[in-house]
Amino acid sequence: MKLARSLCWFRRDLRLSDHAALYHALKNSLSVQCVFVFDTDILAQLTDPQDRRVEFIWHSLHELNQRLQHLGSNLLVLHGKPVDEIPKLARTLGVQAVFCNRDYEPEARQRDTNVKAELSALDIALHTYKDQVIFEQSEILNGSKNPYGVFTPYKNAWLKKLDHFYLRSYPTERYFSAFAQGAPLCFPTLASLGFATGKLNTKALPTGESGAMLRFEDFIGRIEKYREARDFPSVKGVSYLSTHLRFGTLSIRKLAAYAHSLGGPGAQTWLAELIWREFYQMLLYHHPPLAYGHSFKPQFNTLAFSNDPVKFAAWCEGRTGFPLIDAAMRQLNLTGYMHNRLRMVAASFLVKDLQIDWRWGERYFAQHLLDFDLAANNGGWQWSASTGCDAQPWFRIFNPVTQSGKFDPQGKFIYRYVAELSRCPLKWLHAPWTMPTSEQLHCGVLIGRDYPAPVVDHALARLKTLALYKAAGDKETQ
Repeated sequence: MKLARSLCWFRRDLRLSDHAALYHALKNSLSVQCVFVFDTDILAQLTDPQDRRVEFIWHSLHELNQRLQHLGSNLLVLHGKPVDEIPKLARTLGVQAVFCNRDYEPEARQRDTNVKAELSALDIALHTYKDQVIFEQSEILNGSKNPYGVFTPYKNAWLKKLDHFYLRSYPTERYFSAFAQGAPLCFPTLASLGFATGKLNTKALPTGESGAMLRFEDFIGRIEKYREARDFPSVKGVSYLSTHLRFGTLSIRKLAAYAHSLGGPGAQTWLAELIWREFYQMLLYHHPPLAYGHSFKPQFNTLAFSNDPVKFAAWCEGRTGFPLIDAAMRQLNLTGYMHNRLRMVAASFLVKDLQIDWRWGERYFAQHLLDFDLAANNGGWQWSASTGCDAQPWFRIFNPVTQSGKFDPQGKFIYRYVAELSRCPLKWLHAPWTMPTSEQLHCGVLIGRDYPAPVVDHALARLKTLALYKAAGDKETQ
């Protein structure tokens, strides 16, 4: 027997198509009301009133609401604590159940536990579903029934388990007639939430389900070249779908199914990146302390970082004197985006050249990345810092000049974001401090005046970092 009334609670799944919780709610209910809660516990942690992520969510919800209105329904948008708002709304509407998709971050899991308890006291069920990953929690385990600690065996097991069943979409459209009917509601303004427009470039990053499809269709025409092009920030080589994946404006099943069916080096490499995303989600689920600053490798929990605040500020502001690092950080600060190769290089530089705690960088990225995802951000930083699961070995340290020459050989990315070096000849661009003074004067870039001198000597910093990690390792074995 179908439920008379249900509530579908949207979180990081801002779409109507191929949506697990929505499908089950619509299929099993006579009337389904959709709701989103702007969580004040999360919003209170955001320091920028023009936070791009809030604006992205707001635009995506606006589109979602328009689609629902076209179907005679609407989206309720609330502002408060979900543990208060969801039970109160469920009681007011007289629903028998609340449907939502699972989240794997520790605080989100606790939130859902609390909401479930409040609903249970009202005799209202909470039904949760897998939606943001292909395989969740303990679906991929090793032969000893433990979570994997190395990516490649995990990927192989992931691919071996994959079949059509896990890639099937949820045909929500079949049951759209079950949406609760009602007159259009007043949609909240960003100002009413305590935020403002200004930083999000919706032309560069179209929002909502329609924007996600535009991005995906664009990538389809380039995916065959993904393997070769993905490491070069001046080339349009990556998918640019990370923000849409983060907020669920398109389905992971759609992406994985396309890549898996297409095959070929480009699609296979991209599918591996999607699997990395799930690897980090699985790690966070099984190791919640990762969300609170704990290193996956405990011997590195108390590395004796120097944590120079002046050097950290130079890194944050793109004033390190290393052009590729500065270009990367300026791109992040200006757009909320950073190319994945540059995330690795910038993170390695902060930790292993400047000897600054990776947690400082993790927090900075968390504040500024449009596509910020706790599991991926933590996994990436711990990979670069060599403190994490299947991480870069601590004795392998990126040379920022070599990386610059290799991945921005023509300097197009640097010239775009580091205006001071616009007249610097390519010959000197990747290490401008090596340029003779006469050449500096000729091209109007005096190092130390017009562009910063390097904040650190890479060769000396490398030796210091090797000693730092070796000491931590030796201490562990004593």
